Amino acid sequence: MVYKVNSLALQRRMGFVTREPRWAVAHKFPAQEQLTTVLGIDVQVGRTGKLTPVAKLAPVFVGGVTVTNATLHNEDEARRKDVRVGDTVIVRRAGDVIPEVVSVLLDKRVGDPDIFTMPRHCPVCGSAAVREEGEADYRCTGGLFCSAQRKQAILHFAQRRAVEIEGLGDKLVDQLVDAGIIHTLPDLYRLGFAALASLARMADKSAQNILDALEKSKQTTLPRFLFGLGIRHVGEATAKALARHFGKLDTIMDASEDALLVVADVGPIVAKSIRTFFDQAHNREVVEQLRACGVSWLESEPAPVAAQPLSGQTFVLTGTLPTLGREEAKALIEASGGKVAGSVSKKTSYVVAGAEAGSKLDKAQELGVAVINEAQLREMLDGGT
Repeated sequence: MVYKVNSLALQRRMGFVTREPRWAVAHKFPAQEQLTTVLGIDVQVGRTGKLTPVAKLAPVFVGGVTVTNATLHNEDEARRKDVRVGDTVIVRRAGDVIPEVVSVLLDKRVGDPDIFTMPRHCPVCGSAAVREEGEADYRCTGGLFCSAQRKQAILHFAQRRAVEIEGLGDKLVDQLVDAGIIHTLPDLYRLGFAALASLARMADKSAQNILDALEKSKQTTLPRFLFGLGIRHVGEATAKALARHFGKLDTIMDASEDALLVVADVGPIVAKSIRTFFDQAHNREVVEQLRACGVSWLESEPAPVAAQPLSGQTFVLTGTLPTLGREEAKALIEASGGKVAGSVSKKTSYVVAGAEAGSKLDKAQELGVAVINEAQLREMLDGGT
């Protein structure tokens, strides 16, 4: 039920708060609840690798639909509610939408069924399932190999900021995966004209354009390739820092956690995530197959520490610089060991301000962050202070 002020003039005077109007209030009736039995607890793997325990229920009619599954969210929640196989439970549809287990009727429990424990390996691909410190969820580490994450892994790899395969969007990836044409990333580079042209709404010219885009994407850079692998916590900036520091992919793949921690922008959680990813044999196999398919990049010797004048410093760009474009300035800063952030905070080292600088400049002055111009930035890039 919704109660509203029935006057447009009053509505305008009362206005809005962040997410709702002050002139209206909604009330929901209590969710319907029913009793049923837990037949089992399965673990589902989402598109991003998140493992979710799901209670399999004896069918029960709740809120207008027959419910047979209810999410338990994570291991902690399942244990908090103490849901076990064989239990009689109260279920409802949260918000009249998502089925959930409200509670267990302990007086109806028979015997002493096992306490639910999250598996330590992905139920889909067998890769290690890890739970990072401070997080509630377990995640599968087999991103490139796990079929549950296949579409997400392909789309991430093909995006503009990664390897960039123009024209390879959601609908085409859905068709390729659902038809069983693609199982892993290297399968992209084994696609033939006939397989593409046979897909629905795929004309000959469109199929050829995809093949041309795939061929073009084979020439990439090490940072783009690293980012495209979808290693948890490794974004564009971290991928660039790893490439600068180690120079070669094999060196990164074999680096210990201690060696990874030396890299600017890499902390204990990121180092562990990288090490866990490359410790999975199938992830290494996918990398080698991509290389065998012709995906390549220029490698270099590790960057000497002395060649990083901006190491450990964070910059924010605002306004229009006299000669440098935004992306060019960012590339120069990152090549010199610095980091470019999108917003100003107390951790910002410098704000580089150009013409028509906006709110970021105001924020820098408010926080007492040093503000420099393009000439001063170039001096720092050349090793000055």
